[in-house]
Amino acid sequence: MNEFELIQKFFTRSACAQGGENIFLGIGDDCALLQIAREQHCAVSTDTLVSGVHFPENAPAFLLGQRALAVATSDLAAMGANPIGFTLALTLPELSTQWLQAFSEGLSTMALRCGIPLIGGDTTSGPLSMTVTVIGAVLPCQALVRSAAQSGDLLCVSGALGAAAAAVPLVLGEISSKHLSEQSLEQLLNAYWSPQPQLALGQFLLGKAHAALDISDGLLADCGHIAQASGVSLHIEQERVPVACAAQQLLGVDAALQCALSGGDDYQLAFTLPATQLLTVQQAFPTVQVIGRVCAGSGVHLMDRAGQVVPQVYSGYQHF
Repeated sequence: MNEFELIQKFFTRSACAQGGENIFLGIGDDCALLQIAREQHCAVSTDTLVSGVHFPENAPAFLLGQRALAVATSDLAAMGANPIGFTLALTLPELSTQWLQAFSEGLSTMALRCGIPLIGGDTTSGPLSMTVTVIGAVLPCQALVRSAAQSGDLLCVSGALGAAAAAVPLVLGEISSKHLSEQSLEQLLNAYWSPQPQLALGQFLLGKAHAALDISDGLLADCGHIAQASGVSLHIEQERVPVACAAQQLLGVDAALQCALSGGDDYQLAFTLPATQLLTVQQAFPTVQVIGRVCAGSGVHLMDRAGQVVPQVYSGYQHF
């Protein structure tokens, strides 16, 4: 099977490649052709996942297909963009029809869930890796950016944190899950393998929130990006950080809290919001919680119940 036969069999015919309202021409030509309204901006983001770095070398292909697309699509959610399509550049160490079938099914499952079709890409031989580029649309001057936080804003997160990071030792087989309930185990593994991009919330926050991003490298590290870009300080109240119950059951309260603060891979949204908008947002998305506030100054400050700064040795994932 050559490259073009591979693409035709496992991707062109897959459920995720069957067009969309903004797709004028999809897979099969030198370029895809997209229809984007003149009054909209095009949002584009690229993520690369490498075997042994971002996922275990023996990762199940179906779950890997889901994860690869989810983590990339989360960037569109962070901007409040409406998904249009995505491309996939896939590097394979060997040609396995069984692996490709499972991977394409996982990819399609997440694509249909997020409403984002596959519009093109590339395949090549080499160490297993995948690069996903997502494309979306958002109205001019409406996108949620990191540089718009304002002193006095509330700092919010879209849901509980720490489950994905807590799941890593389970995924790697480093610890036992015998003491976990079946429900807790499922929650942890789903958080790692099938994160849910917060697309609906991101679009709802347009015109309401000031700044936003998705939590990929850890709450403290990612909030640092907002603080730096906006020229403000973020004060996070440790007691208010929502920690996934399943993470606490697996690791204990303290270790689970550290996962929530610096573990990463949550793909929840962190955003700053005027207090007047909080009730509206929480009525529509009840899992949204306030964890702190935006102040004058610089940096991210984790505060204890007494209002004292909590020292942090490790703030988040670093690529280098």
